Amino acid sequence: MEIRCRWEENMNRGKWSGVSEAAFLVLALLLVGAICLPLWPYGSAGGEGVLFTPQRLGRMLLGWEQAASYVCFVWAGLILLQRYWQTRRQFQALHLDWLPEDPTLRILPEDAPQLQRKVEQLDGPGRYLLGRLLRMALEKFATSRSPQEAAELVRAQAEIEAERFANSLSTVHYLAWAIPALGFVGTVRGISMALAGAPSLASDPNQVEQALRDFLTHTSYALAIAFDTTFVALLLSLVLLFWLHAVQRRQEDLVLQAQEYVLHQLIARLYRLEVVTEEASADGELVEETLRQQRVLKG
Repeated sequence: MEIRCRWEENMNRGKWSGVSEAAFLVLALLLVGAICLPLWPYGSAGGEGVLFTPQRLGRMLLGWEQAASYVCFVWAGLILLQRYWQTRRQFQALHLDWLPEDPTLRILPEDAPQLQRKVEQLDGPGRYLLGRLLRMALEKFATSRSPQEAAELVRAQAEIEAERFANSLSTVHYLAWAIPALGFVGTVRGISMALAGAPSLASDPNQVEQALRDFLTHTSYALAIAFDTTFVALLLSLVLLFWLHAVQRRQEDLVLQAQEYVLHQLIARLYRLEVVTEEASADGELVEETLRQQRVLKG
């Protein structure tokens, strides 16, 4: 009972850590809002809303680079959504009855095959990470009869599973890098478009003023497109990186809790009867030798 309570306490501690971080976020928003909102009308940022006209928003949100960024963002979001639901389904395994409920029950090597069959019935074709760890630990204990070797195998397999989870998000990592790169491509294209009108200044010396006015209009339009693409791409990247962090943390919690479950609920209950028998036999031989020496001294 003590082992199970300790494991449930560790699980609850992990849940409360996420809640406390969310509370800190709310507190940070309240503090920043309380300081900045009263001063906002006095700053220069108050006039920025005038710049976001429908035409400006259309140029900002629509374009070749923006469309490519949207495709990458949606693609990565669908991958993360799939990984999130897979991880959520894996967490359900922590509440299944894999092992006997009696915390005082010791598990001998002879009991491992029976427990392994029960694990296979619940797990099916290796659906759950926890089921794989339990099955491998029971197989190792049945063959080696060593709880230490079973624990080492569980830790090694947990590291492999963590690497597998990280590898499953490699495409999302690439897309999170590609989105701001597309924004910078749009910036370079916009700057090149802005500079492309420079030769028109010397085309007609009699209309320098009009050419300069047209050049400045063209340059400001092109530079607005250039920096708007980067602005949109960076916003998408920030949102995507937050989702990626949330899913990665969820996967890491799954591996840690599954490993902790196996160590506390299974490894801590494994029992080698031979060790106790050998120790009892050695103690018996020592007692017999002591009695024999005492009889010799008395005789």
